[in-house]
Amino acid sequence: MARFGRIIATAGIVALAMSGSVFAADVPKFQIDTSWPKPLPKNWIFGQIGGIFVDKDDTIWISQRPRTVNDRDKRAQRGDKSKCCFTAPSVVQFDKDGNVLQAWGGPETAKGYDWPANEHGMFIDYKGNVWLGGNGENDGMVLKFTHDGKFLMQIGKSAKQTDSKDTTRVGRAADMVVDQATNELYVADGYFNHRVVVFDADTGAFKRMWGAYGKPPTDEKITYDPKVLPQQFNNPVHGIRITNDGQVVLSDRGNNRIQIFQKNGTFVKEFPVLRDSTAPGVTGSTVFWPDKDQSFWFTSDDPNGEIHILRRSDGQVVGSIGRVGRGPGEFENLHNIAIDSKGNIYTAEVQGQRVQRFRNLGGL
Repeated sequence: MARFGRIIATAGIVALAMSGSVFAADVPKFQIDTSWPKPLPKNWIFGQIGGIFVDKDDTIWISQRPRTVNDRDKRAQRGDKSKCCFTAPSVVQFDKDGNVLQAWGGPETAKGYDWPANEHGMFIDYKGNVWLGGNGENDGMVLKFTHDGKFLMQIGKSAKQTDSKDTTRVGRAADMVVDQATNELYVADGYFNHRVVVFDADTGAFKRMWGAYGKPPTDEKITYDPKVLPQQFNNPVHGIRITNDGQVVLSDRGNNRIQIFQKNGTFVKEFPVLRDSTAPGVTGSTVFWPDKDQSFWFTSDDPNGEIHILRRSDGQVVGSIGRVGRGPGEFENLHNIAIDSKGNIYTAEVQGQRVQRFRNLGGL
């Protein structure tokens, strides 16, 4: 088995050290782009960044948490004689160059629906609709909006949490994806529940759900043990995406693994990631290299401040990007990642309260 290498920044360029049967030329390489994003307009400032997604037009969306901006950072907003700052809306869209295209939403804008207490994952579907979730204490809903922020639908509600068998709501949902082939919404559910749950993306009707290995979900509390692959998901059930060939990829962050399913919930296989060498949290969100076969997968590692590159054929870690820190190309509480059609990677940090772009240095 090939040993994995480490991607490190030298003079701003990401290089790969590798041994074994995987060669450096085979693995994507990246460079931090310090010109992205551009300065925010209107003296805006971000709080924690919950979600990030790149849509079909390669525009970049984030969901950020206005209520986490501290008093010092919003002195102008509270009326002090200061130029800075004002809290940005919860949903922000950037163009490819890092300019803000539009921004909307937030707790004060919700009329007739429940805004999440703590904004989390987001997804832009094939119709251009924007989906949002939250992991606040009572967040039991997923919200659907038009591209420009008009409210369309709420699945679930803000209320005391129930359990992983409830078909009417979610439990602190972390992420979601809409399958264009079936117009179904798949939810990684979540920080309270322990399941994948599927709804109709137009009506919100419940369709099906499953736990780890395709078993019925339970609310069993899992304690991480590197020697044991538990039979249920751990909290949080954090990231979810669907491959080009129709596999549902679930990031079981608390168990340091990625599980792969058919769309009906049938278990296919799993990729344990660094289970023996680090604390839980290394599989936060998973995105795919945009070649035909999606031959590399990328997963975000919060405790180590890295993005790991996995070879899809066998799940082997073949490289890593980043480290913990506050400088360019480093991460403070790396949370979610996204990728565009050119292979550029975008990152969202919670404590770092920023987004960054890593440019793909090679072809596809």
